Amino acid sequence: MSELQSIEAALAALLKDLAPVEAEIVACEMAGRRILADEVVARLDVPPFDNSAMDGYALHHDDAGRRLSISQRIAAGSQPLPLARGTCARIFTGAPLPPGADCVVMQEKVEVDGSEALMPGHVPKDNNVRHRGSDVTAGGVLLDSGQRLDAAALGHLASQGIVEVSVRRRPRVALLTSGDEIVEPGQPLAAGQIYNSNRPMLRDLLERFGAEVSFSASMPDDAEDTRAMLALAAEQADVVVTTGGVSVGEEDHVKAALEAIGQLDLWRLALKPGKPLALGRLPARDGREVRFVGLPGNPVSSFVAAWLFLRPLMGALLACPRLASLPTLPSRAAFSTHTGPRRHYMRVRLSMDQSGIIAHAFPDQGSGVLSSCVDADALAAIPADSHIKEGDPIDCLWLRGD
Repeated sequence: MSELQSIEAALAALLKDLAPVEAEIVACEMAGRRILADEVVARLDVPPFDNSAMDGYALHHDDAGRRLSISQRIAAGSQPLPLARGTCARIFTGAPLPPGADCVVMQEKVEVDGSEALMPGHVPKDNNVRHRGSDVTAGGVLLDSGQRLDAAALGHLASQGIVEVSVRRRPRVALLTSGDEIVEPGQPLAAGQIYNSNRPMLRDLLERFGAEVSFSASMPDDAEDTRAMLALAAEQADVVVTTGGVSVGEEDHVKAALEAIGQLDLWRLALKPGKPLALGRLPARDGREVRFVGLPGNPVSSFVAAWLFLRPLMGALLACPRLASLPTLPSRAAFSTHTGPRRHYMRVRLSMDQSGIIAHAFPDQGSGVLSSCVDADALAAIPADSHIKEGDPIDCLWLRGD
């Protein structure tokens, strides 16, 4: 356990034998950002009938180039009559195409004189026509399981008349902060104390990843109280996340408490920032095995580790492949650096030039410099034992997508 573990080994240990949380039925209007538990099959064709893509005139394409009588007016929501050859119909966007018509000419290209309309020559068949089922075919897969329900997906469900959907329950997370020096915002600071920046930051990230922070508390720097708090948290959550207390100092009690009442799977990673990170499991009285993630206390380390570990952990619990890994953007470094035996995740801003994406590193990459995370677009993943020069290709993990 004393050797530094790889990030890949840590993820494998964290996700081993992990089953998704159960599903629940919710109203579609309340399902935004939730993860589909089951595949949704289309009930209807979309569009449900051939219709006009714009305001104009419907006709048979062989009647193009002629002066035609306007035989009817078709608004959206109305039922048209069959169109006689040698005539046209005034039609509006979304209105059903009348039987006998096979194209639509936009109104700007038609000369109207009373009840007659002069059509331009050579109007192709299907011009400005949206055919039935051209978007969705009844019986086909509308949305895949594991998909996050964003605005477009919710609109897709509504187009089928669907009002309820099966989604994964939000994983319950207990978020614990250790350290007698940590004070909640709004309270006065005594000498040697600092405000708790990790709790609001991690709560927001966890909710962004699809979790529900169901329990939140502070742990004093005491071994017995730490064990009691971890045991209490395990009864109320699917995942217990702590910040601080996982290093080797005399006041770092979290790792020892985990080993005393649960199981430590992995500790100390070949990762910068974030080396003192612990992964394990806690038992619950109902027989459940609760995952444990012990994040470092430094806020930048917690921020980076949350993206690297908490996001894929929530992805596994939600059976959402999109959360399994961050999108990788091939980029070029606008900085020089060298790494030691740990993989370095540098906070970078991204820009574009003719060569592609350029990564600009924040000047101070210290693990306590939270300002480096505020405007970061990505994490530049620099392999261990690397010498990066300005202009070298690097991979950046995109943070702005979810």
